[in-house]
Amino acid sequence: MTEHPTSHEGRQPLAARQQERTRPRQQDAAAAAAAAAIPSPAAAPNPGPGPAAVAEAQAATRREGDRLRFVGAATRRIARGIDLDEIVLGLCRASVPTFSDAILVYLRDPLPVGDERPVSPFVLRLRRSDRLRHPDEEGGEAGPESERLRPLLTDPTADLMPAAELCEVRAGGALAEVLRGVRPVFGDSAAARAALPELLGPGRPVPTGHRAILAPLRGRRRVIGAAVFVRSTERPPFEASDLLVAAQLATHTALGIDKAVLYGREAYIADELQRTMLPDSLPQPTGVRLASRYLPAAETARVGGDWYDAIPLPGSRVALVVGDVMGHSMTSAAIMGQLRTTAQTLAQLDLPPQEVLHHLDEQAQRLGSDRMATCLYAVYDPVAHRITIANAGHPPPVLLHLGGRAEVLRVPPGAPIGVGGVDFEAVELDAPAGATLLLYTDGLVESRLRDVWTGIEQLRERLAATAQLTGPDHAPPLEALCDDVLDMLGPGDRDDDIALLAARFDGIAPSDVAYWYLEPEDAAPGRARRLARRALARWGLDEMSDEVELLVSEVVTNAVRYAERPVTLRLLRTDILRCEVGDDSPQLPRQRRARETDESGRGLFLVNRLARRWGATRLSTGKVVWFEMATRS
Repeated sequence: MTEHPTSHEGRQPLAARQQERTRPRQQDAAAAAAAAAIPSPAAAPNPGPGPAAVAEAQAATRREGDRLRFVGAATRRIARGIDLDEIVLGLCRASVPTFSDAILVYLRDPLPVGDERPVSPFVLRLRRSDRLRHPDEEGGEAGPESERLRPLLTDPTADLMPAAELCEVRAGGALAEVLRGVRPVFGDSAAARAALPELLGPGRPVPTGHRAILAPLRGRRRVIGAAVFVRSTERPPFEASDLLVAAQLATHTALGIDKAVLYGREAYIADELQRTMLPDSLPQPTGVRLASRYLPAAETARVGGDWYDAIPLPGSRVALVVGDVMGHSMTSAAIMGQLRTTAQTLAQLDLPPQEVLHHLDEQAQRLGSDRMATCLYAVYDPVAHRITIANAGHPPPVLLHLGGRAEVLRVPPGAPIGVGGVDFEAVELDAPAGATLLLYTDGLVESRLRDVWTGIEQLRERLAATAQLTGPDHAPPLEALCDDVLDMLGPGDRDDDIALLAARFDGIAPSDVAYWYLEPEDAAPGRARRLARRALARWGLDEMSDEVELLVSEVVTNAVRYAERPVTLRLLRTDILRCEVGDDSPQLPRQRRARETDESGRGLFLVNRLARRWGATRLSTGKVVWFEMATRS
């Protein structure tokens, strides 16, 4: 083997070898750069975009920006609407004249609500139309600008205005196909050329070219209508991008209409619920006149927990109730309805006011631990001219005297209903004839602008000022007084719903009342007839004597049969004659038809035939049977 001699000195350094390898590549790159620097005779210079192309691009950008700004402003205007008419009006006002010169909006009739199945046939009704008006139509003088706008009144905008009021969409027809497709189409498209005459009605002219857009209105679940946008010949026709604008307007409008219909249904339910929870009309008890008002907290919160009631009681008395359940919701209204029903039931048992509030407190606790309410319960006796009041955390009533003096009655405040474990106290006060008692909820006197006691003082001053207008000898009319009280509320001065109950005390004079005790014996009916005859003679009602004596005898006979303690007989003369017979038996009489062989059972039949009204009320100590007859004097 031959060995090649090597020496350390004969080897090149590593850095030198790498430099030799990279030198050829650097030389090649330099040559290529030099060659590129030499201009080629065949290459043409690039001048860039011309002024016309730049202007067109800038104009397109401006149009796109204007279009986006218009869509934003239009959708905001549509979204501001709450009810159906506001939303449709917002679409018309936003479209004319910025986007189109005329617009027709058709909606399904009737509009389905939520998941309701639409009714058949599919009918569209013209809900609203709008167009750009010529100045001559508004009484202005025709100038150069009006001459330019005159074509808008004839071709084609003016001809579209008297469009068909109703349109039945035929299944499988051209209009149904366009509506099913959801996307807006130009008026000169094949689908729209057949659909527009069906929508607008036969014989109606249809704009030519891209001067009309038919846009279906589709809500969350189904098509609910259609909109037709029209431009006149004096204006550039619609572009392809305008279909996207029409789609945006149609989508926002349809969704807004869906929400408006749902809101309308909810508002209707709320109104009906509130209406059924409050009295349809107030009774007309003897010796007192009544008036009432109710105002919801706001248009968007129509349901509240405030209520009022007037309940006739035995003895010509009347219970006056006003209460306030916390909150403004369906739950508050439902709780209010249950408490009002409970109060009516307790009132018919003729319990004292403090006992009524005690049982209401127990009922509220059974309904839930957070069911809180305030309530004021008063019983007015027109014979004694007295009123008994019990309070459960409610604002105190205000009494307006006949002379014009108004005072806040001092009644124990008590704890709200639902607290539990508290006692309620009742006070008995004078109720002079001609005075007016005002019961109200805290929404009348309390707001963000004033505390409750400041509001009560303002109410007292308002009542006194109103009474001064009618003089010291004449009380202000009840209805006008209620309206005047509500007028004290200024703009933004009402945060809560308001219930108001006004009672004018007329009373019954002692000379118009006759009262006796009768022992439960066989002679009681005869004595009752004689007493009734004398009272009628004293009142000048002798012509009623025969009928009244017959009915008094029948009712007293029935009471004596079951009573163990003395029976009470009372006659009251007002604009009617009222007779009340009370005994200690809790069993209420029931009318029945007697057979020919029966010797009894005809008393209540006679009462029902001869009396104007009659009834029976169970009391804690027994019952009262009463009847009323119209006086002939």
